[in-house]
Amino acid sequence: MTSQCPAAPWGWIRRHSFVVDFTPFVVGGSFRVMPDAAPNTLVLVPTEIERRHLARQRGFGVDAPCELCGFGPVAAAARARDAIAAHEPERVVLVGIAGTFDPDGLPVGTAAVFPSVLMHGVGVGVASFVPAPALGFRHWPRSGGGEADGPEALALAHPVPPAAGPLLTVCTASATDAEARERRALFPGAAAEDMEGFAVALACRLAEVPVAIVRGISNAVGDRRFERWQIPEALDAAWLVAADLLQRPAWSDTA
Repeated sequence: MTSQCPAAPWGWIRRHSFVVDFTPFVVGGSFRVMPDAAPNTLVLVPTEIERRHLARQRGFGVDAPCELCGFGPVAAAARARDAIAAHEPERVVLVGIAGTFDPDGLPVGTAAVFPSVLMHGVGVGVASFVPAPALGFRHWPRSGGGEADGPEALALAHPVPPAAGPLLTVCTASATDAEARERRALFPGAAAEDMEGFAVALACRLAEVPVAIVRGISNAVGDRRFERWQIPEALDAAWLVAADLLQRPAWSDTA
């Protein structure tokens, strides 16, 4: 497993339910057992560019291991599954950048978690695209039976108030405003567009591990004028949200 972040400070050994402090000067050199501050959490980051910026943030890589999950849904699904198997986390946080469908409601330079995530790009057609669930095909076998008749969403943990709509994961990012409008027409209410969220969420679903997705908003969907993007500001905002999630001992979803 590559790109693992620095371990926690020496003297603290973290386990799933407790922390043991072996520091000599504490309680006359004896050890004490304290309630764990938070469950074992794995941080996933799509790209080295994002990871490099996040690594400069205070606390990054200290309380939770981090791994690169790769760019795009194929790499992200495979790498997330590998990372979950290696680290056996109790929960996962995916952190990175995304584009906003609604610059007024979800402005560039801010960050958000999401109530759910959808997948675009697996189905039939291009201009007349029909998602796989609308064709009666589910993305994965699951209990409950029946045929899917609409967009298939994966629920996400959202311990803080989420964006107004779901995250939409795509195989290719929108290149124009027209493409952005077409995609939002197919997935009404979608708040933001990324390229890894659904893949990581599916890997977590299959592993029965809760996941929260934090996306810093670097640009408007369809805007390919990179001089207008705000990647550093978006990642700064994303880490503020992610750091808060990492410190929470429980992820009770907000309304």
